[in-house]
Amino acid sequence: MKTKPIRIKRSKNNRIKKTACGLHCIKIKDINVKAGEQTIIDNVNLHIHCGRLTVIIGRNGAGKTTLIKAILGEIKHSGSIEFMDLKDKTMGNLKVGYVPQYVNIEKNTPMSVYDLFAGYISKSPIFFKKNKKVYEHIKEQLSIFDAEDLIDKRACDLSGGELQRVLLSIAISPVPNLLLLDEPVSGIDRNGMELFYDNIQKLKKNYDLAMIVVSHDFEFVRKYADHVVLLDKKILAEGSFEEISEHQDFKRAFKGGNDGYYI
Repeated sequence: MKTKPIRIKRSKNNRIKKTACGLHCIKIKDINVKAGEQTIIDNVNLHIHCGRLTVIIGRNGAGKTTLIKAILGEIKHSGSIEFMDLKDKTMGNLKVGYVPQYVNIEKNTPMSVYDLFAGYISKSPIFFKKNKKVYEHIKEQLSIFDAEDLIDKRACDLSGGELQRVLLSIAISPVPNLLLLDEPVSGIDRNGMELFYDNIQKLKKNYDLAMIVVSHDFEFVRKYADHVVLLDKKILAEGSFEEISEHQDFKRAFKGGNDGYYI
């Protein structure tokens, strides 16, 4: 069964009305990843509801990005992922959106934001004449994150924060059940980070989706996370940030602010 994309409901003053239902559940069960004899991810289980933000933290090399790639199906793994509508008690087909840590766009590449977006959502080759209907749809999607003025700008000329807003717009077209974000503020200045965090909060409040974010920024984790997972190949601890920060494994991993982390 496929769920229908959630359409944005706006009031007369153009504010988005809350639509998150909280009744969709995603179960990530017994995920394992191995490279030869080496275990990279060891029996990870997560239970996630829509409207909630789960943040994965861990030392460098703990397997955070590997877990994201396993959920995306990009690397070989064992285990399963189930998507359930708790209201109807039915299983569904999970739709996943993804914002990667890095997007390599070479300098002086003529591709515009429209081209980048249209290449993702349109069946027509992007070198054809611009489709007015597609153009307006893309502009509307970009406006969700106040990025509509970027539509004709070259993608290679975007700042880190601008590119992340564009990638977020693409990732929720259509609205997924699960949105994955891997180190989404890497290389973004403080103003860009604050805007990005505001947009994450907007997604959390107004969309019928669950989010998993890999983050090094404990200020963000403390402020926005509903649930925090401490990972080192396996789940060492999970709970609120306050609970996790008192855990012995957390203190061993981040004692003295190692790896660029801070408390």
